[in-house]
Amino acid sequence: MPINLKLMDKGMLFMLFSAFFGALNSAVAKVLSQSMDPIEIVFYRNLLGVLIILYTLKKLPVSINISKLHLLFLRGLFGTIAMLFFFYTIATIPLGEAIILNKTSPFFVTILAFYLMKESINFNTFIALIIGFVGLVLIIKPFGIVLSIEHIYGVLGGFFAAAAYATIKKIKDIYDARVIMLSFMLIGVIIPFLLFLFTPYVKFSIHTDLIVWLLIVLMAVLSTASQWLLTRAYGLSPASIIGVVSYTSIPFAVGFGVMLGDLFPDILTFIGISLIVLGGILVSKK
Repeated sequence: MPINLKLMDKGMLFMLFSAFFGALNSAVAKVLSQSMDPIEIVFYRNLLGVLIILYTLKKLPVSINISKLHLLFLRGLFGTIAMLFFFYTIATIPLGEAIILNKTSPFFVTILAFYLMKESINFNTFIALIIGFVGLVLIIKPFGIVLSIEHIYGVLGGFFAAAAYATIKKIKDIYDARVIMLSFMLIGVIIPFLLFLFTPYVKFSIHTDLIVWLLIVLMAVLSTASQWLLTRAYGLSPASIIGVVSYTSIPFAVGFGVMLGDLFPDILTFIGISLIVLGGILVSKK
């Protein structure tokens, strides 16, 4: 029992640091979005992350089980799509709102489990989903003429993040955390590069400002550390516990956003955030 408690505490601590580094990384990405396209940010973020992971694998090699490579690929694909949506919302809406829309992922995990794995949804879980949906409506505020496409992208980011987290749970006992991260970051390099080569919508620029490159390096270090801590946290502690602790990224993000010039959330947004956090906690404890 003491050993399990120790592991749980360690997992919670890892998640807390992951949330802080993740929020700080998002703040750096928001600053960079003033100089770079969000897809370009995803490319450089993952490219430097790949180099960091390859260096650690060279220093401490691991064997790779080839039987579940398709799950590694899916983790990378889902995670990259989620990141593309997420970085776009970071660049276009307040940082705290972008983070909370991404935190809708626990609701999507529950819904996906119901439809794909035939898991039941009890009454408490159903109420949690309703609470989360109401919170989402309060944040998006779709009462005007046009529904914000940025907020829709934020919700889609939460959906694909849920799919990525589901694959982590299936492969966490098969692959080293660095291998899981490497699959994600490699695909996070390939997809933006292909978009740059074959579509007219993505433009990569030559950046000569030293500050821009220092911020790119900082973002790569923060995001790599956050991903490693996240992967380790899910491996050490129950998902329900980690899911609750992960919501600490919201006050971190709101604080960083206000420091960068975002307005403090209005009362409807604040209530919406609170409802999504409450719903997420209830879903995590189902």
